[in-house]
Amino acid sequence: MATLILVRHGRSTANTSGVLAGRTPGVALDEQGVAQAAALPGRLAGLPLAAVVTSPLQRCLETVRPLLGARPGIETHQEERISECDYGDWSGRKLSELADEPLMSVVQQHPSAAAFPGGESMRAMQARAVDAVRDWNIRVEAEHGEGAVYLMCSHGDIIKSLVADALGMHLDLFQRIHADPCSVTAIRYTRLRPFVVRLGDTGDLGSLTPRENGESGKKDGGGTAVVGGGTGAP
Repeated sequence: MATLILVRHGRSTANTSGVLAGRTPGVALDEQGVAQAAALPGRLAGLPLAAVVTSPLQRCLETVRPLLGARPGIETHQEERISECDYGDWSGRKLSELADEPLMSVVQQHPSAAAFPGGESMRAMQARAVDAVRDWNIRVEAEHGEGAVYLMCSHGDIIKSLVADALGMHLDLFQRIHADPCSVTAIRYTRLRPFVVRLGDTGDLGSLTPRENGESGKKDGGGTAVVGGGTGAP
């Protein structure tokens, strides 16, 4: 089946201001995020991407813009199911304030039981994202053949929940996974199981280029987790 390249959006103005953006409109990439997005086409230059699927939120659209400019003919889609978690009443609030909320300890230690006031549960977030990936795997393979590679640009908690699913991990363990802004996570799906072949990679991705026999290089990817994904290294 297909290989999925998951890209977290570049660093945003909400990341640097310590705000839980959620689905708040108007959250753009900051200066470093713009530079991260500009570097993405070079990092992905060796990969024959069949399609780019993105969250409809502004920070994701801005992240893939340079890539689409470098590959003007690529098939592009927006997918609501990989949009950020709906944090409801928490959206737009300072993370430093949310740390004192009783729900935050549930988000950290038992996320499968966490539901955001006025928003969605983390369990529902993972379910819709996994459904989206499974549907796109089938579509991409049907249209572009086995071994096709496609990209999804999404958000920290979405990516972490997809990795947990691919690893067969319970959602309650997903806070052990981390993905920096504009990092790349690659999951190769097969008939019997997925393989996580990159996790939160911020370097060169040339070894992910499919080889003639359909294989590619396999290298290991590599505190309190921040809801919304956090900023990563400044």
